Formats: sequence, C-alpha cells, structure tokens
Amino acid sequence: MTQEEKVLPAANPWLAGMALLCSQLSLNIGAAVAKHLFPRIGVEGVTAYRVGIAAALMLLVFRPWRTPLTRKQALNLAIYGSVIGLMNLLIYRAFAHIPLGIAVAIEVAGPLTVAVLSSHRPRDFVAVCLAVAGLYYLLPIHGHVDQLDPVGVAYAAGAAVCWALYIVFGKRVSLMPGGQTVAWAMLAASLFIVPIGVWHAGEVLLTPSYLLIGLAIAVMSSALPYTLEMFSMRTLSSRTFSMFSSAAPALSALAGMAVLGEHLSLAQWLAISAIVAASALTSLR
Repeated sequence: MTQEEKVLPAANPWLAGMALLCSQLSLNIGAAVAKHLFPRIGVEGVTAYRVGIAAALMLLVFRPWRTPLTRKQALNLAIYGSVIGLMNLLIYRAFAHIPLGIAVAIEVAGPLTVAVLSSHRPRDFVAVCLAVAGLYYLLPIHGHVDQLDPVGVAYAAGAAVCWALYIVFGKRVSLMPGGQTVAWAMLAASLFIVPIGVWHAGEVLLTPSYLLIGLAIAVMSSALPYTLEMFSMRTLSSRTFSMFSSAAPALSALAGMAVLGEHLSLAQWLAISAIVAASALTSLR
C-alpha cells in the first residue's frame, strides 16, 4: 500500500455513489441557470464566471500550495484542468444552440466510450447498439424528428471527448487530497478560460447582479460537483463512475424542462432513454 493510500482510505461505495448523484443534480441545475445568462454576457463570459470564481473559491478554501506537487502530479493536474476548462466551454456553446438534455445525451458518449473500452463482455455490443440508435434519433441526419443545429451537435461531441479525458486523467490524480486536486485543476482551467471570457464580454463581467449569478453558477456547476466527483473517483472504478454518469442526460432534460421550458418530443425522450440505458448496461455488474 502506498503512502497516499494510507492517508486517503477508500470511502464507502454507497456514499461515493450518493456523492456522484448529488454532483449531477447540482451540475444540471447550475447549467440551467447559466443558460439564462448567455444572452447578457455570452457563453464565454458565463464560462469565465464558472471556472474563474470556482478556482478562487477552491484556492481560498483548500490552499493547495501547502502540499508540494511532484512533476508527474503537476503535469497530470495541468492536463486535467485544461480538459475541465475546455469541456465547460464546449458544452456551454452546445447549450446555446440545442436543448440541455440533448446536448448532454451526446456528451455522455464520452464516458460511455470509456466504459466500453474497459470491458469486453457480450452485452457491451447491445449497449453500443442502444447508444447508436439513440444518437441516430438525436442527430440532425434524418427528417423523422425535429432538426437540431449541427453547430450545437458538434460542440456537444467535442465536450464528449473532453468528458472521456476527464475520467481518464481524473483517476490519475484521484489519490491526491480531493479538495486540493480540484483547486489546482480549476486554477489550470481558469488560466486560459478567463482571458477568453474577458476578451469576449469585457467590463460587463463586473456588473454586481451578474457577479452574484456567476457565483451561484460557479458553486453549483464547478466547485461542488467536481469536489464530490473527486471524492467518488477514489472509490469507484472508471467503469462504475461512467455508469452513474449515465443519468446525466435525463437529469439535464428534466432541468431544461423545469427551469428553461425546453420540452422535447417523444422521439427525443426515447432517444435519450436509449443512451441512458446503454451507459448503465455497459457498467452493470
């Protein structure tokens, strides 16, 4: 057993699962609130709020500089943080073009791919078929359902790649103290996301009312869920983590409907259900 494992014992799997579920709920409510702010300060400005304020909060609370990093840890954290920043920007851009539930249903293809590649069971073939069928009825490649903006679909696909990388590099840094890990990662994310937001939105980012909303978004969408997810990653395997993440499209669709009035067609709900089933089946033990 390594020194890190002695310091950071494994948590109860049920507790880890509940932490991940709370993370998903917080994340999706935060996303719905963020979309309300897009017309005022732009996607880049909202992303800068989410990442920049979350980074400041995490640094103040956890003071990660108290624990020196090895060169390997610093490299993994830099990649992990960069993936977080890019994933946030891409999924917010997708939200600006297509409904929340559909965007996250496409994005969840990332963790689904991680789960499939880490397992070689026959039922994975069934899961892949379900996912392909679901994506077919979501993507704007036929005329049987309401057409989606291809630009939004492309952004969601890019976020899917980032989500897969987030899981892979998250496991690499998950044995480090959770709060400090996320603080370093959010700092790395903010170093290139915040300048983009400032360049696009300018001084309007300093509007007090917008700053308060940005604070709420940062807590609900980054600081709280990433801390809970890092706690979960210490106990759950990448495959199990992906299984719990499979609920994300349904939760996002419900948040979009409740907060934003984004009502989906029956075919779109069935497609999202197929993708959720595919993700869960892939990781089912």
